[in-house]
Amino acid sequence: MAKKLDHTAAVGHLSKVDRKLARIIAKAGPCRLQPERTQSIFEALLESIIYQQLNGKVAATITERVKALFPENTHSLRTRRGLVAAFPTPEQVLAATPELLRSAGLSQAKMLAIRDLAAKTLDGTVPTARDAHRMSDDKLVERLVQVRGIGRWTVEMLLIFRLGRPDVLAVDDYGIRKGFAKIHRMAELPKPKELLAYGERWRPHRSVASWYMWRAAEMKDLPMVGQKEAKKSAVKKSAKNAATKSVKQQSGGRGRA
Repeated sequence: MAKKLDHTAAVGHLSKVDRKLARIIAKAGPCRLQPERTQSIFEALLESIIYQQLNGKVAATITERVKALFPENTHSLRTRRGLVAAFPTPEQVLAATPELLRSAGLSQAKMLAIRDLAAKTLDGTVPTARDAHRMSDDKLVERLVQVRGIGRWTVEMLLIFRLGRPDVLAVDDYGIRKGFAKIHRMAELPKPKELLAYGERWRPHRSVASWYMWRAAEMKDLPMVGQKEAKKSAVKKSAKNAATKSVKQQSGGRGRA
């Protein structure tokens, strides 16, 4: 059985082994990372595919349109605001024509990915949530990247936000890399290998560390050094050019004092 998130233990460990991260933890406050337990693995991945490379608002609209293609599901999910549409089942996705799925705003690639997801859910490649909880992180990555349109990053987001795995570090994630760069006052984003090596000190709580990297990336009063250093460099360059110009003028334009 996979380990569960323990925010108290994670914050204590991270604050002890990483002083720079400790300052971000103090500034951002308690970790609010909580897995979404209500979605099935199929639903979580379906939503992830829709959201890939899209603005959040646009993706949310398309998601609702996909749900609306299956009005018979409306009664299955009730909220305080009344009846709302639920995600389609794998069987419903495969029974729908490609044209119908495309009518919701899905690209050809995403339509094909969703159909492949449905097929691989039915043949057992995509595990149920119960089975997924018994599998290791690496085994889940190995299994799920077989689905069209699903890469390692998508599975890592599933591990963190759906399954609540405590030790996941998505080194290719832009937000995590940006947060790391800002914390360490770097002019450029770290290479994935660099971030992976540094993150060894965060084990076994790298998911919570990732959450604080995302918070750091959002902090407006925590600029990357590249932004400040660029200004300093421009000032120094301007001063150097002015000094060089002055010397040339004094030496008759020959460039020597």
